[in-house]
Amino acid sequence: MVVGDVTTGTEVLVIGAGPGGYVAAIRAAQRDLDVTLVERDAYGGVCLNRGCIPSKAYITATGVAHDAATAEEMGVYADPAVDLATMREWKEGVVDRLTGGVEKLCKANGVSLMEGTAKFVDDGTVRVEHDGEGQGAETVSFEHCIVATGSRPIELPGFDFADEPILDSAALLDLDSVPDRLVVVGAGYIGMELSTVFAELGSDVTVVEMLDDVLPGYEDDVARVVRKRAESKGVDFHFGEGATGWRDAADGGIVVTTETEDGEESTYGADRVLVAVGREPITDTLDAEEAGLEPTDDGFFETDERCATDVDGIYAVGDVAGEPMLAHTASAEGVVAAEAIAGEPAAFDTRAIPAAVFTDPEIATVGLTESEAEAEGFDPVVGEMPFNASGRALTVGETEGFVRIVASADGFVLGAQIVGPEASELIAEPTLAIEMGATLEDVAATIHTHPTLSEAVMEAAENALGQAIHTLNR
Repeated sequence: MVVGDVTTGTEVLVIGAGPGGYVAAIRAAQRDLDVTLVERDAYGGVCLNRGCIPSKAYITATGVAHDAATAEEMGVYADPAVDLATMREWKEGVVDRLTGGVEKLCKANGVSLMEGTAKFVDDGTVRVEHDGEGQGAETVSFEHCIVATGSRPIELPGFDFADEPILDSAALLDLDSVPDRLVVVGAGYIGMELSTVFAELGSDVTVVEMLDDVLPGYEDDVARVVRKRAESKGVDFHFGEGATGWRDAADGGIVVTTETEDGEESTYGADRVLVAVGREPITDTLDAEEAGLEPTDDGFFETDERCATDVDGIYAVGDVAGEPMLAHTASAEGVVAAEAIAGEPAAFDTRAIPAAVFTDPEIATVGLTESEAEAEGFDPVVGEMPFNASGRALTVGETEGFVRIVASADGFVLGAQIVGPEASELIAEPTLAIEMGATLEDVAATIHTHPTLSEAVMEAAENALGQAIHTLNR
């Protein structure tokens, strides 16, 4: 039976229940607005279901096994066995708990939930097509709309995700068994995180990257630490090569072909291929032109500081609104959009957006690097604290890397780069320093618990001031 078309109305329609959409919906509801949230797949979006959370669960689990197997120096001898099926079941339990929590939070805050794919009819109406034969559709009119449809993996020519050996990151994390040989195309943050995971699980991992090093966009000395650690775990890197295609091999696996700019070809045997060459916004499912929305050539919706598009009443947050394509950026933008709709004086400030790569060791950055500060006209001062001089880093057996703080000549913190243990947690302090306009003296004068990794942030600030105690001053 076909369900009849019905028409409903809402003050705020949110399209997409990822970290941008569900946060926007909850905040709008908290501001006493009538909110409807439309999701076509799963609450929590890619981040909770197929990206951030599943990958970090695997990173943690494989890290436990690797640490146990390599702790002889501490007097710990172990030969842990990894059951990928059990690990996957645990990972899915974490995901289910979080996505279920998102749904409960939305309902508890009075958000109306609707499942289906939203397509614009005009700048005040969408049609929501429900999945499943005979489920029909319904029309929703709105006063304000927040588009938060997220992004998807970019598909490389010659590597169709529909082909069994070719995987995106989500499919790789859903495998029932560990591939003997894994070729990873792309050495960005997704490629590097998952290369390490599957090397620790026992795969023979080969990474092919068109550029000349891992993690493009990060400073050389930051990327170098991560690359060397990955190499020590058996990851084999081939730079300056672009993947061109693949074919079946006689041994039951496949052969991946690559080519350099000079036309030199190479081949690599594999059982599976992870394509991790970036992500693209999902704006082509919306019939956006019907609402007067025009994506850029890259598929993004341009927005102002209040996350508003050039169509009155329509906002865009998260990956569809452009770089940086980060879950926490989406959430922050979601709050701004909701507050703006509610009439609050909200604006999105890009000065202090941290980013983290959950490699081994972790990388985290915020604000400006030294060269970026110079390009913006500052005469920066820089301080560093190496983790090999940190008592706590020594006791956890993680001494590679450093904390670097960049400040203006008059001492205001402009940025920080951290590579080392718990970098993703440590970056919160310099992020707060930038957000509140703190100085090097403020950070250095803050008493930090001993022994902790966070002392390295204090020491880096002291080093920038030329008065570090536990490392040589620059």
